[in-house]
Amino acid sequence: MKPEIIGENCGYCQGGELLAKFGIKICDMDVSQLILFKEQSKRGRCIVAYQDHVSEIVDISDEMRNRFFADVNRAAKAIHQVFHPDKLNYGAYGDTGCHLHMHLVPKYKDGDEWGGVFQMNPDKVYLTDEEYGKMIRDIREALERC
Repeated sequence: MKPEIIGENCGYCQGGELLAKFGIKICDMDVSQLILFKEQSKRGRCIVAYQDHVSEIVDISDEMRNRFFADVNRAAKAIHQVFHPDKLNYGAYGDTGCHLHMHLVPKYKDGDEWGGVFQMNPDKVYLTDEEYGKMIRDIREALERC
């Protein structure tokens, strides 16, 4: 995926060390990329980041918006298949990073924040490379079925 406009300090655009601070790329989708959020206190939390460095959903055409939300939907289906959350929350922020993206945050009834708003980065749960690798493989396999 080659964004038309690249954000110099944007992990979604630059990848590498900037992305590695918070996530691991799972795969490219139709008009976005799917990223596993490293902090996994909400098991299965991912980010769907639009392919170009745009700040707002109003900055893209209706067609591209629909394709972006189709990617979000496909990722959500895969997360449901792999992690079986009781609820999946969708968060679109951008206060610190002006790149259109959506957080997909699984919530579990036996979890610490059930019934409340999730913390953006509670900095509690990090996994081994092997555990991240298995999650990524499982999500990729589920995406093939979606």
